[in-house]
Amino acid sequence: MSEVITIGEPLVTFASEEPDVSLVDALEWHKIMGGAELNVAIGVKRLGHSVQYISRVGEDPFGKFVKKTIASHKVGTDYVSYDSKHWTGHQIKQRVTKGDPQTFNYRKNSAACYLTKDIISKIDLSDVRIAHMSGIFPSISDTAEETFRALFKRLNDANILTTYDPNIRDTWKSHEYMVKTENELAGYADIVMPGVNEGKILTGSDDPEKIADFFLKGKRTKTVIVKIGSKGAFVKNEDGTKYIVDGFKVAPQNIVDTVGAGDGFALGVITALLEGKNMKSAVMRGNAVGALQIQTPGDNDGYPTPEKLKEFYQEEGVSED
Repeated sequence: MSEVITIGEPLVTFASEEPDVSLVDALEWHKIMGGAELNVAIGVKRLGHSVQYISRVGEDPFGKFVKKTIASHKVGTDYVSYDSKHWTGHQIKQRVTKGDPQTFNYRKNSAACYLTKDIISKIDLSDVRIAHMSGIFPSISDTAEETFRALFKRLNDANILTTYDPNIRDTWKSHEYMVKTENELAGYADIVMPGVNEGKILTGSDDPEKIADFFLKGKRTKTVIVKIGSKGAFVKNEDGTKYIVDGFKVAPQNIVDTVGAGDGFALGVITALLEGKNMKSAVMRGNAVGALQIQTPGDNDGYPTPEKLKEFYQEEGVSED
């Protein structure tokens, strides 16, 4: 089995090749693969760790492309199943020269929406050290939420370290339900990693410490890491210790696409913890991977190998230890 496990919906993405052209007007596209949790899995593997991805795709050309592409990244597909009755989720994505691209999703009633909790008892957790959970998957359907909860319970029962990224999306049945459920699910995680804007939506405050205090009330939560953009991240632990880990400066002209930065942060933290680094070093790695990712056009193109990460630290004049 693998060191890391995660669950999510992969999206076949048609990315525009025309810079700063709207989705309405774009005519030229290329096909790639996206999905927040899958981004994390790809980055974890690229940094030298084993990972399994849990999902369901349509038994269609998109689904076969997804499974083939996941395997090409050496991410485990033991728990990626085919569905002959429902299609694979997909999206179109704008190409931008700076900032956040516009996207549009086609995921209602997709195959992943019908991933039932029956699969949870079949998952081998024997070697799993960290499970990464995200608020996207439970938002796509009642069935997905039920499956997500079943996995969370099994992970908690097995006392496996869990990380949670709210990753707020508009796929929840209502705003009120989203806030209530995201906050409840976060409480089942040992480490919660909201962005400051997500924190504002979920807690009503954009003060990093107040956001951290809110999530530290969770049943299992021991550490909250609030991402504060280019400034880095604010960390607070259940014992009251707190600190800021500064971000890495990226020149505005080098920022290509912000998609995947948050996932990069998560995988940076996860892999550093797997390697026995302390939390400050883990958050620094999260900041580093996020900074690298925003300088590339794809969802996960900027995630480094160990060699690339070492080179980045040397260029920045910092040490991870």
